[in-house]
Amino acid sequence: MNDLKLITCIVQRGKAEKVIDAALLAGAPGATYFYGRGTGVRQKLGVLSKLIVPEKEIIQIVIKENMADKVFDAIVKAGKLDKKGQGFAYIHKIDRAIGFLEDYA
Repeated sequence: MNDLKLITCIVQRGKAEKVIDAALLAGAPGATYFYGRGTGVRQKLGVLSKLIVPEKEIIQIVIKENMADKVFDAIVKAGKLDKKGQGFAYIHKIDRAIGFLEDYA
């Protein structure tokens, strides 16, 4: 199966469920999320670093290529990713995969 994409979205802690719900409504077959900790920008801000919570939620969704844009747009809207400081998302091409639900149909 080579028509798959991986959508990765990183949001502030506590926001993943809303983003996942929007992705599922837009046609995503499922999602995996886990916790992470951001570094970099926070360390450069000095005193202002207290305003940025380092704990993040990382969401990953494997999806058919023809559905990727629709689900990505739903994620951007639900996570308010078009506003600064809300998080970010990106899409990767998957060259090879096994275990996708349709593999077993």
